Amino acid sequence: MIYFTADTHFGHANIIEATGRPYGSVERMNAALIANINDRVSTADTLYILGDFSYRISVEEAWRLRQRIVCPNVHLVRGNHDKHWSETPHPDAFASEEDYLEIKPGYARGHRLVLFHYPMLSWNGRWREAIHLHGHIHSRGSDYNERCREAGILRYDVGVDANGYAPMSRDEILAFFDGVEPKRGPLDPDI
Repeated sequence: MIYFTADTHFGHANIIEATGRPYGSVERMNAALIANINDRVSTADTLYILGDFSYRISVEEAWRLRQRIVCPNVHLVRGNHDKHWSETPHPDAFASEEDYLEIKPGYARGHRLVLFHYPMLSWNGRWREAIHLHGHIHSRGSDYNERCREAGILRYDVGVDANGYAPMSRDEILAFFDGVEPKRGPLDPDI
């Protein structure tokens, strides 16, 4: 199975208050987020982290946290707070490291998945049922994702703050958008 998450901000104590996370300390937050990942994502699965893996901690501390995630097939789509792991003593921390990534429709039951840390107004294949997955905005609860669906916008915040502090599976995201027809908005160009 393929899973997605974003904005774990491992090591970032101020994110707890800033986003209302239910953790009394950064150590508890780190442990809970890793446990949530390991509870859902097995060693046979693939996990995409769409940015902001850690914040304001050393490469060594971030590496130790990464090692606690049991899934070996973790890909990083870098966010604004991410290190370039290829330039660290741990270049193999992630199976791949990209700024932007597309998953072909064959891996998502006919849907192209467009992965970027930031939410976009338009993306490749938007009018052909491509789904844009992102993080960055730290939306709380499911309101943002539900508003996108109701508006016919196939865009989903996979960040931990929007999804019960756990990764979302490809199948959960596809089911969320099942039957939704992409709609044009007032700022969308005519094609």
